[in-house]
Amino acid sequence: MVLDDCPGAADLKRPTIKFKTCPKCGEEIELFSDDVKMDCEECGFTVYNDALSCVEWCEYAKECVGEETYETLMKIIKRKKAET
Repeated sequence: MVLDDCPGAADLKRPTIKFKTCPKCGEEIELFSDDVKMDCEECGFTVYNDALSCVEWCEYAKECVGEETYETLMKIIKRKKAET
């Protein structure tokens, strides 16, 4: 789990299970609330969890999720802000 060693997660509750639908094939994908992303078992499409909010404000985000995932999530955040 991503948040196992997250210094910003001291007050977080236990992870919960969340189900998302793969936008590519429609398969149901099971994610834990602290998973950043999961590949669809059916088609391999990468589905991102709604971890955007903590990446946006947490000073440890880049360290926690890794630089490549951090940059990807920041691009998504920027795109979502431009859409609103």
